Amino acid sequence: MDGGSDDDDDVSQLSVHTLAALQEFYAEQEQRESLKVGPEYDQFSVGAVEEDWQLSQFWYDNETALCLAKEALEASGENGRIACVSAPSIYQKLKGLAGDVSICLLEYDRRFSVYGDDFIFYDYNNPLDLPDRLQPRSCDIVLADPPFLSEECLSKTADTIRYLTKGKILLCTGAVMEDLVMKILGLKVCHFIPKHTRSLANEFRCYSNYEIGLDS
Repeated sequence: MDGGSDDDDDVSQLSVHTLAALQEFYAEQEQRESLKVGPEYDQFSVGAVEEDWQLSQFWYDNETALCLAKEALEASGENGRIACVSAPSIYQKLKGLAGDVSICLLEYDRRFSVYGDDFIFYDYNNPLDLPDRLQPRSCDIVLADPPFLSEECLSKTADTIRYLTKGKILLCTGAVMEDLVMKILGLKVCHFIPKHTRSLANEFRCYSNYEIGLDS
């Protein structure tokens, strides 16, 4: 039999808009399937992974992620080392920019294991349960975004930050956490305001213990 069939006739009768919608759907499916294979980071996009609100995941918009990534690179210095704690969208931008800099992503969501050796499973409830390759004070800067706006989460994440950093800290969390951030980590609020791809009820701020270029 040849390839002609009633199905072909049905497809030909679909509207242009329907065909476009189908093509978009199949393209998205192929992109999602690519997450299950191939460990290379450039095959992966945070935008292709749906936010899991149960894990308190909210992606930064492109401009914010890029600005924070550039700031971390500048702060880390030549041949520096950067740790991204619960901040995969910033990690992704860093991988696109970094040259000689070493970067690791500490993240609870195992979907991000597609990043290969850069990925380190991280549960803030066990803040110092880290692999041996992450030695104390081994990172020139730690960029963190605690997943929950609570004193417990901030305190435990702070244990991880203090363990890893040589000194510099850049933290993103809710504006309501400002007093606790100062109390627990001694960080001051920055002028730069991070934005997300979705509108959040809680206003976010950046905090640091050094003069960041984003404020200049």
